[in-house]
Amino acid sequence: MRMPRSIQLRLALAISLGVTLLWVAAATVTATILRDEMDEVFDSALQETAQRILPLAVMDIVAREEEGLTQQLATLRTHDEFFTYIVRDAQGRVLLTSHSADPELFPAFDGIGFRQTATHRFYFDAALQETITIAVAEPLDHRVEVAREMRMALALPLLLVIPLSVAGILLAVRLGFRPVRRLRDALAMRGAADLSPAPADDLPGELAPIAAAVNQLLARLAAAFEAERSFAANAAHELRTPVAGALAQAQRLQSETGDPKAARRAGEIETTLKRLTRLSEKLMQLARAEGGRLRRDTPADMRPILQMVAQDVGRAEEGGRIALDLPQTAVLSDMDPDAFAILARNLIENALKHGAREAPVRVTLSLPRRFTVTNDGATLAPDTLARLTGRFERADGRGDGSGLGLAIVRTLAERTQASLALTSPAPGREGGLEVTVDLPQGPAPA
Repeated sequence: MRMPRSIQLRLALAISLGVTLLWVAAATVTATILRDEMDEVFDSALQETAQRILPLAVMDIVAREEEGLTQQLATLRTHDEFFTYIVRDAQGRVLLTSHSADPELFPAFDGIGFRQTATHRFYFDAALQETITIAVAEPLDHRVEVAREMRMALALPLLLVIPLSVAGILLAVRLGFRPVRRLRDALAMRGAADLSPAPADDLPGELAPIAAAVNQLLARLAAAFEAERSFAANAAHELRTPVAGALAQAQRLQSETGDPKAARRAGEIETTLKRLTRLSEKLMQLARAEGGRLRRDTPADMRPILQMVAQDVGRAEEGGRIALDLPQTAVLSDMDPDAFAILARNLIENALKHGAREAPVRVTLSLPRRFTVTNDGATLAPDTLARLTGRFERADGRGDGSGLGLAIVRTLAERTQASLALTSPAPGREGGLEVTVDLPQGPAPA
């Protein structure tokens, strides 16, 4: 039989088994001691009975006119007679018996003291120089029955006490492990989004070193993640100036050269530098999504932020493909406005870039806090949707995108406890992609 994997259950079972065995052993020892004491009490009762009845029997026998007459005492009321007695003379003739005594069961007198047969315990006594003897008998079954009732009296409470004790032990062990569960729950909530130290002030002495070691590990992880984010953000920021300079030189080269080949190569350099500029911007957005505070203490209306982002993206997009739908009432969320702007920009740009070229992109913000971006295009397979939010992933593996747009959106959603859903084909359409984000809910303003 395999032991349970839970230390809590192992400890409770071990203590319960130990206590049960201890109680059973104690009850057995108690029963044995009581049995010996009971035998002493019954033997004393046999002796006391003989010593009280014998003088009365002697007086009755001496006062008789006729010798050798057997007299049997009648009972006043019907009852169980556990002690029976018989009085004999020196010749062994029965002179006096109790009402239910059987003379055949009584052995002959061979001295004062205790005797025992297979069925009875006897005590013999004598008077008048052993001319008159008495034998008092007790059935051994009586003692066995009393011993059985005594053991039952000891065992029956244990049948109730042991389950209650086991339940009490389980409850005590569970309460004792409550700090362990609190520490487990606190550590379960930690992740890349939250590497703050776990509370360790009220932990027992056995758990405090573990919590301290885990907090040290969390601190080292937080420092490593922060260094990584800082490096990515700083590198992307530092690249902007030299890339902008190189881009200006490429554009100047195109305007000054008269060689078509040189102009074409300068145009290719310009395209590559623009792609590098967009990549650096995406890296800075990703660093912003992975670090910093992304939720506010008070909710704000998301409508003006989305309208500003849609207008900004629409100015750079020819054809006016963005169809913006905003409700009349405020859409409140405690998501940081800057974070929401990054999320909305990436979704709108992705929809414009990867959707059908002439089809509009529908951008909707609805109550209570649902943000939806829908475009037309080919239907994406489920495995493609599953990997689309990874870093540097593209639906068709090609294109001039950075592959970071949906990764930034997913990171922002995870860090702000918003829900993200990708559906293809879009509801009500033959193809395309619909991305839905349920924004986090903040406390209602006063």
